[in-house]
Amino acid sequence: MSALNNEMNTVASMNRIDKKFYELKQKGLKAMIPFITAGDPSLDVTVELVFKMEEGGADIIEIGIPYSDPLADGPIIQASSTRALKNGTKINNIMNAVKKIRQKSEIPLVYLVYYNSIFKYGIERFVNEAKESGIDGLIIPDLPLEERKDIKEISEKYGIYLIPLVAPTSKERIKSICESGKGFVYCVSTKGVTGIRNSIETDIKEYMRTVSEYTNMPKAIGFGISGPDMAKRFAPYCDGIIVGSAIVKMINDSRSKEEIYDNVKKFVFSIKEAI
Repeated sequence: MSALNNEMNTVASMNRIDKKFYELKQKGLKAMIPFITAGDPSLDVTVELVFKMEEGGADIIEIGIPYSDPLADGPIIQASSTRALKNGTKINNIMNAVKKIRQKSEIPLVYLVYYNSIFKYGIERFVNEAKESGIDGLIIPDLPLEERKDIKEISEKYGIYLIPLVAPTSKERIKSICESGKGFVYCVSTKGVTGIRNSIETDIKEYMRTVSEYTNMPKAIGFGISGPDMAKRFAPYCDGIIVGSAIVKMINDSRSKEEIYDNVKKFVFSIKEAI
């Protein structure tokens, strides 16, 4: 009985990301991880979308902080960043939006943020406010491994996970990249930027086997996953599926807030069902 109590206490004290992957593993399920850009079309819609995606079956949600030069993103997410910035979306407003989410939800939340945004805001200030708001992890696509020391130390101080990104091109660096990260490994599915793709040429099975040689962290595949069929094909090889551009496009194509909520919730549900 004490062993069970110890396990329950350990789970209760986990970062929300660890707790979620633990729960999913116990049930034999995969994580559905949607991405949206904060402030596109408004922060009020962003807050409500998180609730709708959770209702649809999302397990972890990535919230993109809009940036003027998002190098890792394709045209769809770049355009959403431009729209959000034109709407006057600021980091401190995004932090307040996350606080509103936390009043109603305990779903794990991750910022996808470019390093220059953190640097300009102040590294410690950013991480501290992210923690206070209720953020569980950071994905920083433009931060080289060699320049990670400062933010790694500050993230550890505040208990926020720095989620590592690996790519099929970085085989010899996978071990060192994963060693400096926590939560899950964001496995970029293909060369290039984010976007909706009809096919992905990478040998995903071999790629995931390589990543597994270097880390026991859960693996989530992202970049280019366009719908349920592709998600279903990749799900056996990983622990989670990340979908961004397809959702961001759906938000922009919808004609009203109600249509946004309905379309995105149904789409998230379709991916969750597929995996």
